[in-house]
Amino acid sequence: MHTTRSRSVAVVAAMTAGALALSACGDGDSSDTPAAADTDGKTTLTVALFGTFGYEESGLFDQYMEENPDILIEYESTQGEDKYWPALQTKLNSGSGTADIQGIEVARISEVTANQADLWTDLRETPAGEQVANYVEWKAEAATTEDGRVLGLGTDIGPMGLCYRSDLFEEAGLPSDPAEVAERLGSWEDFLALGEEFKAGAPEGTAFHDSAGGLYNAIVSTEEQIYHDASGELVLDSNPAVRNAFDLAAQAGQDGLTAKLEQFVDPSWDGGFGSGTFASIACPSWMIGYIKGKAGDAGSGQWNITTLPGGQGGNWGGAYLAIPEASENKEEAAELIAWLTDAEQQAAVFENVGNFPSNTGAIELVGDTTDEYFNGAPIGEVFTTSAQNAPTQILGPNDGIAKNAMVQALLSVEVNGVAPDEAWEAGVSQVLSQVG
Repeated sequence: MHTTRSRSVAVVAAMTAGALALSACGDGDSSDTPAAADTDGKTTLTVALFGTFGYEESGLFDQYMEENPDILIEYESTQGEDKYWPALQTKLNSGSGTADIQGIEVARISEVTANQADLWTDLRETPAGEQVANYVEWKAEAATTEDGRVLGLGTDIGPMGLCYRSDLFEEAGLPSDPAEVAERLGSWEDFLALGEEFKAGAPEGTAFHDSAGGLYNAIVSTEEQIYHDASGELVLDSNPAVRNAFDLAAQAGQDGLTAKLEQFVDPSWDGGFGSGTFASIACPSWMIGYIKGKAGDAGSGQWNITTLPGGQGGNWGGAYLAIPEASENKEEAAELIAWLTDAEQQAAVFENVGNFPSNTGAIELVGDTTDEYFNGAPIGEVFTTSAQNAPTQILGPNDGIAKNAMVQALLSVEVNGVAPDEAWEAGVSQVLSQVG
């Protein structure tokens, strides 16, 4: 597959034949980037990520250190990518404070290849270079500069489903079987109609969906062109698909179908997975692990998953591992990221936390995966099919800015009662003022 590239944009495919928060969006504790040091003759590799990449949860850091006794890994994670990225920019621009390995969310990768190539290591000339050919083709291409430098190795991609509480659907008089739910959802308008039915019979204190922002991100995840066109021009304010997604999500907020919670920020959102504050959530594959972590053991068997309306494919999220140019341990860091993103390790991460592989060999390994926590749902099949059905997506350097602005605009609708037209104009103005 070939893609059209410019200095400011990468055209990427959500999945090649046979095979993008926030990505490895998830939980994590914030802390300062650990400092590299030699301990008892070992090389210390510092790893700074955002959310749940699944390596610690799957025991992979411990496994790597056991197999490589000369390596000590020091790891830290920041919960919100919107906090992680500005802090990383400060460190990159100062030339100090970065870890040996840093995560990059898919909405930022075009900014990296277009404007920051000199701050990152070209992985072609490291032990990680031989891995590039093993990933879904668009994943590597999106991390490649115009002159061929490869600045990141792909971790996961974010094929989509809809996660919902079976018990709460039943209490509201809705079908709870995934196939029956899917039959009711021919379109996103059908999804809102189902929400109205849920609202009529809902258990007290439970909203149909978690947030307007999450719904918006799910809808735009099914589109080829979102914030930029293939030439790299910002088309946020003129793309009818974005406005349609915004209006549908705003309608859900206005009509009382959402719990009015800000994802990854509001503590009540975290608590809602187990308490029943909301009965459904847009579910990129990495959300599987987040739900388990927040709902806990008591949530096992309550949650289930079905396809997007109309069986659409979509992609929300995914990430890369990259090595800042300032790292003093490039060789060892490259060996670690090559191992972490190899097929066996990516398959283990999917089975443990739900982050769907970008390594084609790993995709072949996870197709039959089921999840007992989600009532034995065939998550491997659901997410593989979504990935295969997802359209080619165009990524641009301002995707992260635009996405965050739209989510905040929608929050103003559902929380503060701002009129959707007014919120839309405010969101667009914010983006245009930031990107110049």
